[in-house]
Amino acid sequence: MPWIHLHVGDKGTAKACCVGNIPFGDVNTQSLDEIWNGDAINKTRSQFLKEIPDKRCFVCINREKGGAKSIRQETFEKFGHIDITRVESPIYFDLRFSNVCNFKCKTCWHGASSKWFEEAKRLGTTAAPQAIIKNIADFDLFIKNYGEAILGAKEIYLAGGEPLVTEEHYYLLEFLIRNNKTDIRLRYNTNFSKLKFKKWDVLKLWKNFERIELMASVDDLGENGEDIREGFDWEQFLVNREKIRAYPNIHFKVSPTISTLNVEQIPHFYTFLVKNELIKPQDFYINILERPYQFNIKKLPQELKLSIENIYTGFIPEIESNSVANDFRSILSFMV
Repeated sequence: MPWIHLHVGDKGTAKACCVGNIPFGDVNTQSLDEIWNGDAINKTRSQFLKEIPDKRCFVCINREKGGAKSIRQETFEKFGHIDITRVESPIYFDLRFSNVCNFKCKTCWHGASSKWFEEAKRLGTTAAPQAIIKNIADFDLFIKNYGEAILGAKEIYLAGGEPLVTEEHYYLLEFLIRNNKTDIRLRYNTNFSKLKFKKWDVLKLWKNFERIELMASVDDLGENGEDIREGFDWEQFLVNREKIRAYPNIHFKVSPTISTLNVEQIPHFYTFLVKNELIKPQDFYINILERPYQFNIKKLPQELKLSIENIYTGFIPEIESNSVANDFRSILSFMV
């Protein structure tokens, strides 16, 4: 990751990735050269070349120990063929422009959703003194300093907040289209609730790109899905899903966050999605929740864990996709 990837979040902090708190600099005050060739990133590279683990990588370490696939492993699957000695700037960006979001999910927090601000004030867990936290303070300045590298990248991952209700996301799409960089792979983590925002119709912009991958953050169907993610409307989700069928360049996946709130229902949810052709059997991307810990499935009582294990053991052989079957197994391994 330190040779190919740059994550931008947390008020402009450039990090190794979205889960490892390993800061390399500040994109609001530093140039790409200062960060990409700086002491902080080179220290991490040197450490990793010596195969010395970093305790700040505990999320991937714990997931792998628990049998779940980590971001580290996923990155090797996708970019393992890259010769890191020849990479001069990031080829894979993860951009979180702000925490602006139209949902207040139970498993989220203020740092990732502006809608959480009032609740966070009550709990004393605010990430900033105001609701909206801008990670990239000046989009034009960011493009001036980082635009050339972005135009040379292979992939951009967009999350938030919610990218589809973030102005800077649309400025970025317009920048890429204007510079004929439409062969780049765009990947989204999105609540998939809005296909139109202010003056923009995202489908009209997406049709210009060769490859769009949408990972819809939906945790269950119907009322339980709506209860877990405040703001989610199951019927609107179905409407939006139908709208994108006309776009062959859009690859649609559902990406549930596995928590104590839905782990029992996930086999039924997956079956419903596949049976009703909302996804193909392989297009189910499981994200196992680590924090907040009260929703971590490791906290479930042993009796309930055994019940869930029985449900999954009978269900997994029915799954057509080997990769998804392995992901379901990883839930059991992680839960122990």
